[in-house]
Amino acid sequence: MSLQSTALPGSANESHVQTGWLSWLLVSFLIYVLLAAVGAIGSGFKAAAGSDAKALFAFASNPGIALIVGVVATALIQSSSTVTSIIVGMVAGGLPISIAIPMIMGANIGTSLTSTLVSLGHIRNGEEFKRAFSAATVHDCFNILAVAILLPLELLFRPLANASEFLAGLLVSDASVSMSGMNFMKVLLSPASDLLKASVAWLPGIWSGVALILIGIGLILMVVTQIGKVLRTLMMGRAMNILHTAVGRGPVSGMASGTLVTVLVQSSSTTTSLIVPLAGTGVFSLKQVYPFILGSNIGTTITALLAATAISGAAATVALQIALVHLLFNLLAIAVIYVLPFLRQVPVIMAEAMATQAQRNKGYVAAYIVGVFFVLPLMIVGISQWL
Repeated sequence: MSLQSTALPGSANESHVQTGWLSWLLVSFLIYVLLAAVGAIGSGFKAAAGSDAKALFAFASNPGIALIVGVVATALIQSSSTVTSIIVGMVAGGLPISIAIPMIMGANIGTSLTSTLVSLGHIRNGEEFKRAFSAATVHDCFNILAVAILLPLELLFRPLANASEFLAGLLVSDASVSMSGMNFMKVLLSPASDLLKASVAWLPGIWSGVALILIGIGLILMVVTQIGKVLRTLMMGRAMNILHTAVGRGPVSGMASGTLVTVLVQSSSTTTSLIVPLAGTGVFSLKQVYPFILGSNIGTTITALLAATAISGAAATVALQIALVHLLFNLLAIAVIYVLPFLRQVPVIMAEAMATQAQRNKGYVAAYIVGVFFVLPLMIVGISQWL
């Protein structure tokens, strides 16, 4: 009897280790599929539009419309990682960088809807809801303020486009020269790429390209969701430990922990969904939550950077460039808004004012969510097209 009882813990431990290895193998496979899907979108756009790829995006030639596309797409999909991965593939297929940059900025705004929805879980308790709603909307306010400041600067002086182009050139050109055109990722992904292309080869004309785009987007939607689920199972305990030990130690520690937790679970939506309930119950103050959420903005850029490795050939540089834009935009936003004392408290003041209104009138919450993330963006698109 005693031998059996002592054997059980060992066998349970072996089972746990085996499950862990299987989970990591699944993550590796899903990342491979993600990279193949990003490559498929780029190939699909090239096949569908040929040499006139830029004409395919004429509807978004206005940076304002491109921004709105990013906001609405991310608000609907609920994942900036997914949208930015799709944008990387689109850039590889011919989407101009000047259009992709506002889309990336819009994705940053759209992703903040998740934390706002999570705060509704506290709506029955007035004070809890006020704390949770302010913690959630400080994310919205920061991202909206960042776009309001940096998009005009980008349109006038192109700091993000120029800096990302320079960095992408350094990172891609040396590797491609030394490999004499033999791209490691291209070789690794060619079996999956060939399979995806073969699956649509029977379709006539541009429809094979359109089908490849749709398959790529569908795979990205599925894979990013599944990666998030598996990593949350593997890492949630560690993520929560990091969150509890590092958030209250100061802004630098808070940003670092927000970045790390988001990289671990591969989702800024998950990260903010973790912190908002803790703010609602009073575990963390808005002052402590603020830098943590900014860290999540940085951590979520890892998916687009990973997706860019799927692109080879002439499009490799621009694909990496737009992924770097996402990272540089979030770093520059923190440098401009959080580092400068006179701007640092603006998102906090805005979030607290909205939370006070939301506590008084719950209808304000519904109007805010529907209006900011859907009605206003669609109205702007409609007006722009009409004019």
